[in-house]
Amino acid sequence: MRIDILTLFPGMFEGVLGESIIKRARKAGKVDIRVHNLRDWTDDKHKKVDDKPFGGGPGMVIKPQPLFDAVGDLKTKSSRVVLMTPQGKRLDQPAAKKMSGYKHIIIVCGHYEGIDERFRKKLVTDEISLGDFVLTGGEIPAMALVDSVVRLVPGVVGDKGSLEHESFESGLLEYPQYTRPADFRGLKVPDVLLSGDHNKIDVWRRKMALSRTRSRRPDMLSPAFGARSPASAGKSRLSGINKEKK
Repeated sequence: MRIDILTLFPGMFEGVLGESIIKRARKAGKVDIRVHNLRDWTDDKHKKVDDKPFGGGPGMVIKPQPLFDAVGDLKTKSSRVVLMTPQGKRLDQPAAKKMSGYKHIIIVCGHYEGIDERFRKKLVTDEISLGDFVLTGGEIPAMALVDSVVRLVPGVVGDKGSLEHESFESGLLEYPQYTRPADFRGLKVPDVLLSGDHNKIDVWRRKMALSRTRSRRPDMLSPAFGARSPASAGKSRLSGINKEKK
């Protein structure tokens, strides 16, 4: 996979792309990530990329020329042009998994009051948001997108099982995790995790995942349980688990 990032602040990416899993993925040749300064494509002698919006209003808008020229130079037949914008579709695990299968992603970091609409309509294939809030620019959302996608590229994470049991993969939040020591300052690990009975452990984990989802993200239960309310759905599922445990 190749990822090209168009930004006005390339220095923001140095730490994120040079550490942890992303660093190892790049070093192993699993992903080729390149950060570009959008100003390199402007035809303005002062490297100016923005201008006042037509019709008046506050702020500045990124001009179409540098955007069109930059994407024109980077784009291939397999490219997806992703605009980071609060107006986009909210990033979730299914979206990250889908993007992890793309061969080439060009990520455009929005800034100021936005970008010229002509670029959005002509060249953008995907619009992604982190949520219903506004950040200074698209750089931090772009970092989050890259991290969520790269770790799903085959061969990047050594233990595939760790991906399968993460939050959102099963439609539920992840169950609680514990490690040594079994008794830390009087805080003990649940006995079932020390039992060695993998069937009981699996049942406990399912129960805890559902309980945590019900209390923290009940909205996640609606699609999984059809027309039933999250509350009634949770009670039904827990009842089934309790029966199985017996």
